[in-house]
Amino acid sequence: MTVVEPFGLNVRDQALEADVQAGLAAVEAGLLDATKSEVPFITEAAQHLVRAGGKRFRPLLVMLAAQFGDPYAPGVVPSAVVVELTHLATLYHDDVMDEAEVRRGVDSANARWDNSVAVLTGDFLFARASHILADLGPEAVRIQAEAFERLVTGQILETAGPRDGRDPVSHYLDVIAGKTGSLIAVSGRFGAMMSGADESVVNILTQYGERLGTAFQLADDVLDIASDSHESGKTPGTDLREGIPTLPVLRLRAQAAEHGRPDDLALVELLAGDLTDDARHAEALRLMRAHPALEQVRQDTVRYAEEARASLAPLPECFAKTALEELCGAVVHRVG
Repeated sequence: MTVVEPFGLNVRDQALEADVQAGLAAVEAGLLDATKSEVPFITEAAQHLVRAGGKRFRPLLVMLAAQFGDPYAPGVVPSAVVVELTHLATLYHDDVMDEAEVRRGVDSANARWDNSVAVLTGDFLFARASHILADLGPEAVRIQAEAFERLVTGQILETAGPRDGRDPVSHYLDVIAGKTGSLIAVSGRFGAMMSGADESVVNILTQYGERLGTAFQLADDVLDIASDSHESGKTPGTDLREGIPTLPVLRLRAQAAEHGRPDDLALVELLAGDLTDDARHAEALRLMRAHPALEQVRQDTVRYAEEARASLAPLPECFAKTALEELCGAVVHRVG
C-alpha cells in the first residue's frame, strides 16, 4: 500500500498510483501555466496560493473518477485544472469576506496586498478557468456554469441567513451543498465524463462527490475549532471570530434552546459577543472544543462520508473504487 500526496490517500495498486501521481503532476504544471500573465505582478498574485500548496482534493477526485473510462483522455487534466482554479478563486474571495489573515500557512492575498488585489486576482482565476473550459465543449461549460451558480447561491444564502421559520441546521446544510458540494460533485462528474465512462457511472460519481463534499466541509468546520494553525494552515477559530455560524455553533444553539442549560446559554452569549478580543476568542475556542456539539458534528461528518461510500456500491470492483472508498475514510480521519 502506498500513499498519494498531498492528501495522504492510501492506494493499493502501483499502476493506479502512477496514473494518479502523473495526473496530479500534470495538473500542477497546468495550474502554473494558467496563472501566468504578461504582467509580473498578476503572475505573483495569481500564483500566491498555487505555490502555497494545498490538498488538491478536487483534482485527485477527477483523476480517480477518470479510472472508470480512459484516464489518459485529453480532457481529464484540463478539467481538473478548471475545478482547482475555480476553487482557488473562491479562496481569494472568501478571505476578503472573512477578513482572513492566513491561508495555507502563508499570508492571505488580502493581508499581503489588499482586498482589491485579492478580489481582482480571484476574478482573473475565474477568467483563466473559463478559457480552459471553452476547449472542453459546451456540455462542460454548462455543467461548470450550473455548479458556479450553486456555489454563489450557497454563499449568498450563508450571508443572508435562514429565512423566518427555517431550521438553521437545514439551511446550513443547503449552504454547504452549494458552496462546497457543488464543485466536488463536478470533480467526480468531469473525471468520469472526460474519460468517456458510461452515463450511469458519471451519475454515481457525481452523487458521490456531492455527499463527500458535504462531509469535507463539515470536517473543515470541526478543524476550524479543534485544530491548531499548523494542522489547518489557517488561523484557528476564524469562523468563530467572524461570527460565521458553522455547524458546531448551530448544534450548540439547538441544544441550548432545547435544554436551557446555563453553561450552554452562557457559551451562546459569548459567541454572540465581540470575539475580536483575543482573550474572549481563546475562551470561546476552549469551551467549544470541550462541548458535545463538536463531537456531534464529527458524527455528522462520518455519516455523510459513509453515505458517499455507500453510493459507490453499483460500481464494478476495482482499485479505483477502493481508492474512492479510502478517500471517504481520509476525510473522516481529518476530524479524529
